[in-house]
Amino acid sequence: MTNFKQIWQFLNTDFRELAKPGDVAETGTEITKFALEFALALGLFSATASPAGIAIAGLSGAKLAIQGVRLYRKKKRQELSLEEWVAIASPLAYLESFNELVQSNDLLQQVNLQPANLQPASATPHANVAQQQSVKLGEFQLDEHLARNVLTCFHESELAQVLNQVLSNQLQQAGINKYDAEILTAWVAWKTHQHLKKALEDADSSVKQRAELYLAGWRQESDKYYSINTYLDEQIATKPLEPVFYETFTFKDIYVPLKVQPVNPKKGEIDKDAEPIEIEIWAKEILADAQKQDKVMFIQGGPGRGKSVFCRMFADWVRQHLHPVWTPILIRLRDIRTFEKSFEKTLQAAVGCDFATNDDGWLTDRNTRFLFLLDGFDELVMERGTSQELKDFLWQVEDFQGSCQRNSEKGHRVLITGRPLALQGIQGRMPPNMERVELLPMDDELQQQWFSKWETQVGGDKNFAFQQFLQDKRCPDRVRELAKEPLLLYLLAAMHRDGKLTVEMFEGASGVGAKILIYEQSLEWVLTEQRPEWLNRELTGQETAGLRRILAEAGLCVVQSGGECAAVKTIESRLKGDDSAIELIQQARETHGEDALKNALAAFYLQAAAGDKGGSVEFAHKSFGEFLCAERLKESIEDWTQPGRKRQEFYISTDQMDREIYDLFGYGGLTPEIVEYLMALLAASTEFQPVKLFNRLENFYLRWCDGEFIDAPPENLPQKKMRQMKEQTPEVKWIGLRQVDIYAGLNVTILLLELHRYAQLKDDLKDQIAFFPCGKQDTDSFNEYRLLRSIAYSECIGIRGFLETVGQFLFGADLSGADLSGADLNEVDLRDANLSGANLRGADLNEVDLRDANLSGANLGCTDIIGANLSGANLRGADLSGAHLDEADLSGADLNEADLNGAHLCYANLRGANLISVDLSAGNLSSADLSSADLSSADLSSADLSDADLSDANLENISWDKYINWGNVIGLKTTKNVPEALKQQLGFD
Repeated sequence: MTNFKQIWQFLNTDFRELAKPGDVAETGTEITKFALEFALALGLFSATASPAGIAIAGLSGAKLAIQGVRLYRKKKRQELSLEEWVAIASPLAYLESFNELVQSNDLLQQVNLQPANLQPASATPHANVAQQQSVKLGEFQLDEHLARNVLTCFHESELAQVLNQVLSNQLQQAGINKYDAEILTAWVAWKTHQHLKKALEDADSSVKQRAELYLAGWRQESDKYYSINTYLDEQIATKPLEPVFYETFTFKDIYVPLKVQPVNPKKGEIDKDAEPIEIEIWAKEILADAQKQDKVMFIQGGPGRGKSVFCRMFADWVRQHLHPVWTPILIRLRDIRTFEKSFEKTLQAAVGCDFATNDDGWLTDRNTRFLFLLDGFDELVMERGTSQELKDFLWQVEDFQGSCQRNSEKGHRVLITGRPLALQGIQGRMPPNMERVELLPMDDELQQQWFSKWETQVGGDKNFAFQQFLQDKRCPDRVRELAKEPLLLYLLAAMHRDGKLTVEMFEGASGVGAKILIYEQSLEWVLTEQRPEWLNRELTGQETAGLRRILAEAGLCVVQSGGECAAVKTIESRLKGDDSAIELIQQARETHGEDALKNALAAFYLQAAAGDKGGSVEFAHKSFGEFLCAERLKESIEDWTQPGRKRQEFYISTDQMDREIYDLFGYGGLTPEIVEYLMALLAASTEFQPVKLFNRLENFYLRWCDGEFIDAPPENLPQKKMRQMKEQTPEVKWIGLRQVDIYAGLNVTILLLELHRYAQLKDDLKDQIAFFPCGKQDTDSFNEYRLLRSIAYSECIGIRGFLETVGQFLFGADLSGADLSGADLNEVDLRDANLSGANLRGADLNEVDLRDANLSGANLGCTDIIGANLSGANLRGADLSGAHLDEADLSGADLNEADLNGAHLCYANLRGANLISVDLSAGNLSSADLSSADLSSADLSSADLSDADLSDANLENISWDKYINWGNVIGLKTTKNVPEALKQQLGFD
């Protein structure tokens, strides 16, 4: 039996004796002030040394256990017993482990920077507690059994528990909260084992032989902490060091943290009054704020804005500076194939490491606290692909985050990234605990930081030349704007470096056209750079076209798979019939073997899919896949209106076009990004014939609305596409017969809406192309119920299937005369839409954007329009009786002769609105803003105007009665044309 107190009293040494004369500690291994204070708190050493003295002595925090054992052996002048070795080496190895953690953990470094307290324990303010713990350690009796426990598994040993108590108290004295202190001590104890193993290399042979028997029983492979460390080393530490596409430099080499701005949770828009803040500073502040422990961090940003790069960089920063207080877990949401009912189970499967899969209690272990970085909310692959599922996922996360705040055994945080358009349709139904910010484009300062890093990679001359390119007066403003997006800035800089970019290329380019030029030129650049490596020779023009065709088909396959990746065999099967592409693949196989296609795709922004065994590829960035998908759609759309393409003399037949529509569009909804690319590509094409295309698509639309395709005998087009999807993308479980048919029709509807908007801006087209989803009023094709029936049919893919797919493309649509009574139009974009004479009675228009829409004569009676934006809208003669317009924005709206009898307008904004001759009787206008509104000849009988603002409003010839509630009305003194009788009633001159 070995007594700690006796051993350490015998040693009775000063700290400086542990350093040999002439020793100099290596940088990063010096003993820290905090570690020194802890050693004194243990009562192991005398306190005669100062930090300066120790530095002079060259004491290394990495050699304490070895030097301590050597010193004890020197004083005793004989070999140590196993118990004595453990008694000396263990506390010093524990101290080494703590010192190592202080070197890397920001929380401990902040404490370490404070003046060291090197007084004996009895002189500290916490003398009683420290002395009690020191006494407890001194009285610790170490026999062979306890020594074996130390060597077999130190962090679970009895000695570790005593040392943990001393350290935890020391950390709390320094101002660290108890929860963080317990996490830190647990990790110190776990890391002690490896320091003991190093010290054992210097031990006497008799001790080493016995100790190694016990050490052999320590099973690293099943240890939770070992598993976490392995994960951090392999999955987190490597991320910043991965090359940028196929460059020789890494993400770390050119990364610049962007700035973010808070998002208004109600409107989903940037709060422009808030100050921008660097994204990493924002994330660190949220993590450190105990008052926001229930908040889910949500970072939104457009494509190529740098969301994923931030995740990989910040996860590694947390690993280096905050672990183990925060342990980063990075999950690409596109890689999750199965969503469990429990978010905890989903996380467990997504992590897939021993520390999670082998322990169902991994999230309630007080010794670990995770920061989950869930990257790519817009890339989630849901069972049915609906926004309802996305909303449910967010609420699962919200519930998990709330439980982490309520449960003292948890303390985890969640950070999500995604494109803002992924939240379209669920904006008003998002969990309330989202702390949302949006990534901003690079400002001049950040761009200069990026240029400095770019110069390190390419040299001063090329960097200067690229900056001159951007400053050239001939360079379009749109290109300069795009150069503030990290992905596009890299592409522009890399192409310019390689001599593939000139100002002349962008002559006349604007809007999305400039962005497309960058993508097209980057593909051409990659083709030029990579083709010698693929076929070991230059490609002919026909072969280059074939390779572009392969890439475009890959883009379509990836998008149709819904999971950001596609099987190589699927891509190849879709290329059958394309002679140039097939010939190219066969030639490549002769050179590179059976994996030729996969290897070829890997040279063009594609890579092996995560976790794939060799049969699938994914785009290195989602934007490349979307752009190439749009190119593939453009090819077929041009075929539908051009005779002579694809070696044919005549137009593609209607039957053939129907088949291609189902093949291209019967998979899911078109995204705004793909539609934007597609329309810009078509507009720039000399083979684009919008009138012919519109007529053919409208013909398909009308037949689809009549159920012609779904009702056709087997095997009909929806059945063929469904079978193809089941064979080629079996992982997409939610695609069935109805889904194929509905999405084909809805995507054609989107194209018709886009063609309508395109034509209305062209004087030579606006009279030839006009899309009326219900047909044009007063014609044989008009059916006021057609759109409502499409909405109802689309509920087969989800309660809001139509709105989630088409809703964001309805701005500017002509829905005049449509019957949409009772329809759910919540959060739909109907800006500038024509809804004159439409029946919207009982519809849900909450949070709808109806800015500048034409609703003249529309029936909106008893409709929910809460929080909607109707600014500038034409509501002349509209029936709004009984409608709920609370908090709606009607500023500048024309409500002349509208019926607002019994309407609810609490807190509504009616500033400057035209309310001439409007019936507002019995309406609830409490707290409404009616400043500068024209209420002449309006009927206000029995209305509730309490707390309303009538500043500068025109009340000429209004109708009122004694039942009006004028309580606390604001601005009556400045109201214009107040009837004399009303002035007398209200008691003012």
